[in-house]
Formats: sequence, C-alpha cells, structure tokens
Amino acid sequence: MKLAVVVQRYGADLNGGAELHARYVAEHLARHVEIEVLTTCATDYISWHNEFNPGVEEVNGVQVRRFPVSRERNVKDFGRRSAQVFEHKHSIAAELAWLRSEGPTSPKLISHLRRHGQTYDYCVFFSFRYYHAYHGIRLMGPRAILVPTAERDPALGLRIFRDSFRTVRTLMYNSFEERALIQAVSDNSDVPGVVVGIGSEIQTAPEPERFRQTTGIGGPVLIYIGRIDKNKGCNELFDYFQRYARLSPELTLVVIGKAIMPIPDHPQIRHLGFVTDQQKFDALAAAELLVMPSYYESLSMVTLEAWALSRPVLVNGRCDVLCGQSIRSNAGLHYNNYEEFAETLHAILSNRTLRITLGWNGRAYFNEHYSWPVIEQKYLDVLDRLKHENAVSRKQRQPLPSWLSRRRADLPPSRAIVDQLPTGPALLDDPSGAAQPTAGIS
Repeated sequence: MKLAVVVQRYGADLNGGAELHARYVAEHLARHVEIEVLTTCATDYISWHNEFNPGVEEVNGVQVRRFPVSRERNVKDFGRRSAQVFEHKHSIAAELAWLRSEGPTSPKLISHLRRHGQTYDYCVFFSFRYYHAYHGIRLMGPRAILVPTAERDPALGLRIFRDSFRTVRTLMYNSFEERALIQAVSDNSDVPGVVVGIGSEIQTAPEPERFRQTTGIGGPVLIYIGRIDKNKGCNELFDYFQRYARLSPELTLVVIGKAIMPIPDHPQIRHLGFVTDQQKFDALAAAELLVMPSYYESLSMVTLEAWALSRPVLVNGRCDVLCGQSIRSNAGLHYNNYEEFAETLHAILSNRTLRITLGWNGRAYFNEHYSWPVIEQKYLDVLDRLKHENAVSRKQRQPLPSWLSRRRADLPPSRAIVDQLPTGPALLDDPSGAAQPTAGIS
C-alpha cells in the first residue's frame, strides 16, 4: 500500500502542531506501508516564503516531494479578507479568495495530484483550512483521508469546507470535542471517523536535576510550553500568575517557546526560549505541573507529554478539548477565572497525594490511548477497513455554483456560525464509546 501524506510544511526542524503531527504519523506509518510526503517549499507559516528547493529529498527515512509556493502571503490582504468572511455577509467567491490569500498556494502540488493521484492508494490530508487540503480533497474524493486539526475558529464556519468534511473517505479526529464540533457544523455524522489523536516521542530518561543545575531554579516549578502568544491565553496566564505569586514567593513559572508578545519582567517568571527536546523533557520532569491556558486546541501534544511523565496539568476550562481531556483522564484540573486558577493551583501544589494520583492517572491514560503502538494500530485498522470497502465517496462532491451565484453575498459571517455551535467537553456517556457533546455549556 502506498500513502501520500499531504501537509502545508514539512521538515525535521519544524515544530508547528499540525506539521509535527504529520511528520510523526509519516515516520511511524513508514514502518508498515510506503509513504511519500507532498508539501511545499515553505518553512515560515506567516509569509510562506520558499526556503527549500523544489524536488525530492529524504527526511528521517521518508521520501518528501516539495512544490513551490506561487506567491507569498500579503499580510494586509489576508487580514482584510479574513475580516470580510469572518465578520460580514459574503460570497463563495470571497471565501475562495480568502483561501488563496491565506496560502500556502501551490498549484503545482495540486497539479501533481491531478496527474499522479491514482498512484496512491490513499492521500492523508492534514489541516482542513489550507489550499492543498481543500483542492486536494476535491480531486481525490474516495482516496482522501482527512486529519482536520480543527479548533473553534471562524474558519470552521466557512461554507467551502463543508464538502471537505462530507466527501472524504474517512476522518481521523484529534479529540471527541473536535469530532462533535465538525459534525455540528457540517452534518457529516454518517461519514466514518475515528478519534485517534497523536503520540509523542518521549525521552526515556529525563533528568530533572540537570534542569535545576542548568537553570539554578530550586523551588517548585509551574511550567508552560508552547507559543507565547495572547491567542494561546498567555496574557491571562501572566496576569493570574503574578497575582498568585504574591502568595507563593517560592514558586517559579518557567515558560518555554517562541515569544511573540512581551513577557513580564518578574523575578518569578523565567523564559527559556527555544530548547532541545532533552531540555524540554528535563524541565517537564522537574515541574510540579504543566499549565495550559489556551482557549482553543484540537489536541495539546505537550499535555500528553506531561501525562507520559506522570505530571498533572492545569488547563483553561474554556477550552473544550483541554477540559474534556482532563475530565476523561482524571489527570488534571481546570479553571474559568482567577479564583479557580488560584484554588486549583494551590490544591495541586499543596497536596502531594493529589499531585501524584493525577500524574499516575495521566500516565495510564497516555499509555492506553496515546502511546505510539496504539496510534499506529488505529491508523492500520482504518486502512485495512478501507481496503475492504467499495472505493466510493460517502457523499458526492457538490460542484461550485455558477459564476454569478458564486459572487452573490448571501452567506452569513462565519464567526456567527461557529458561535452557534455547541460548547463544552464531549462526555463519554454512550455505551458504544461515542462521545456526546454537552450542548449549551458556555
């Protein structure tokens, strides 16, 4: 069997969520089937500037075929088009223009699929919202598998993506919350889908003392790992932590990742910037707990890594995915305001038994659902099922409207669509194991 993994960026040194997800899946499935990655020459997700040469190379034993991006992103144009389709009534043509403006626009990648798509048994598309996935799914239909990596984002409400969710052969969801969200917006509950998620490459023997010796941090540690961005809830985290720090002068907040917002100059906040995997796992092992303040996630890999190291997590309760994962695993607590942040943080820090129990629960949950043998088997089971099915789309792709209809501004703002979707964690209350959204929770 031959698979194409189709993703917007790809490389051994790229740490973006969906891109790292795609690389991990490609490298692990390459042990079982023939894999070729189809991607662009870009590395930067803001400009989509071509950095790699087009053509074929090998990355960690996997063949990678790169195609040039036809134009870099114009940030002002993309911002204007985003405001148009997210906030105002608009047309299908406006959504398609937004898609081109978002990038990475690579007609040569799509042309390759048009000419050679039949040489792949299936194409696994990562991230629903990009040019390659939208146009690739329209071409590949019965051979298309989608890993949507969707969040509660205005892009989810765009009309052009409904067919993507409804016409693929199957979907590989990151979480029960993501599945509930996509089914609500696209009415695709009759399309097969499996909640798979992603494994992680865990260092076998992290050394917390090495972290403490290197950094000089001796007291209890609260750690955040990820992009330091207000869109990830970091503004709120810094505010809450500085208020809590007055009551706990021995606690240090360690932040790891690229900063695209100012970090407060505070004696109990340490920014370590970009670190190696070894340094990251040493830091996680040294921490009492991980904090995840993000409002929107499709799946948090660092949360899974914390659980793999038996560390509890404290998550933003307004993030459906993080809240649901913490409830299902019984391996973390969640907060919705400062008072809850302070009380839950204090409970974990002051109660060693609670801290250890949450950590053990997290390790057991990771081993049962997110270790790589489990993830690989879920993919292989899906591929085996598809091999024995008739190769037809579940629903026929709808043709685009006529030239005139395509320009009729009769679509509602996509943000309004997303705002109407059910919120809250998806609870496992169905005997079959299907998760049911807790509609109306806000």
